[in-house]
Amino acid sequence: MKLKVSELTTDRKWRAATGYPEVQFKKLSALFSEWYRAYFHQSMHERHAGLEVKPAFDTEEELLLFTLFSLKSGLTYDLLGLVTGMDGSNAKRNQELGVSILKAGLSAAGHAPKRSFEDVGAFSEYLKSETTLILDATEQRTQRPGDPEDQRVNYSGKKSPYGQRNGDFQPEAQDFDDQPAVGRLYSRLCPDERAVSAGSGLVFGLPANGRLRLSGAAEGLSL
Repeated sequence: MKLKVSELTTDRKWRAATGYPEVQFKKLSALFSEWYRAYFHQSMHERHAGLEVKPAFDTEEELLLFTLFSLKSGLTYDLLGLVTGMDGSNAKRNQELGVSILKAGLSAAGHAPKRSFEDVGAFSEYLKSETTLILDATEQRTQRPGDPEDQRVNYSGKKSPYGQRNGDFQPEAQDFDDQPAVGRLYSRLCPDERAVSAGSGLVFGLPANGRLRLSGAAEGLSL
């Protein structure tokens, strides 16, 4: 594997690559080696004995480093393989192997979080000693209700209200008086428009006819 433990020479590098400082990684690595042997009933060295093709990993520690790095970096399998010296399909297969060993070991040691419950009562019983519950969820799209009262109930407060027609759109604009270089550049490119800013990466052009044109990060968006 291209990525070597020996290249991680500082705690900053250890944390960047694995999410752990070196001391904690070494402790986890010793446990991971035990979990690997329990998973396959052999050590990695014993499993690879007699192989004609050089395996991707020589030690359980390398597999753990690869697994944690893959989870920490969030790379696609093709890029993960490019970085670590294997093709995308092998990167996927080895990540799944490493994750499976971690899950099995953490579950056997009683450190894995419970991921399923038979009913609400079992869920409540499991969390009865906790005083704070944090939910990490993904926002889901919902059809915007036509009734104003229903809209108000579903409004999260994260987004500013806006009108439904072009003429109703009134951005809280700010002239580029404090950014003369940007204002001059915009004036040269769009002499018939006044440049205003409504947020990072977004420039509004307000021509004399009152129609709204977007450029920058929102170029091509029509309102």
